[in-house]
Amino acid sequence: MRKPYFRTPAGAPAPLLHSVRRVIRFEEVDPLGIVWHGRYPSYFEDARVVLGDRYGIGYLDFHREHVVTPIKQLHVDYILPLRFGESCTVTALLHWADSARINFEFEIRNDREQLVTTGYTVQLFLDEAGELLMCPPDFYQAFCTRWKNGELA
Repeated sequence: MRKPYFRTPAGAPAPLLHSVRRVIRFEEVDPLGIVWHGRYPSYFEDARVVLGDRYGIGYLDFHREHVVTPIKQLHVDYILPLRFGESCTVTALLHWADSARINFEFEIRNDREQLVTTGYTVQLFLDEAGELLMCPPDFYQAFCTRWKNGELA
């Protein structure tokens, strides 16, 4: 069993998760037919975008609220290679955070359900002037209240 990247605080809701399927394209592999290591963050992004849009906390939602959410940390653990033509499932897990940050964990599995890559990102909240927000914006706090109350399907 793999240890999660983020610790769940007492009383916090379970992580939210969403998965996407994708096929490895020729442009994503090196001359040996193996996915180039720099492509994995974009795979994480595929799942993060779908999860955010599903729950109303996607990039356009933050943009409408005049909030920017840059990535502060990115970590990738490579376990097995993905190859040209293979399909994979990318799962994003949004972990609860009591602080003003967004913690995403990622898993990529191949068609044989083997874990091939894991990783995480930490995003911060900035206002339009680039100033760090010490509290999440109101709309994100409302989302967190619904999440904690079990109102998200």
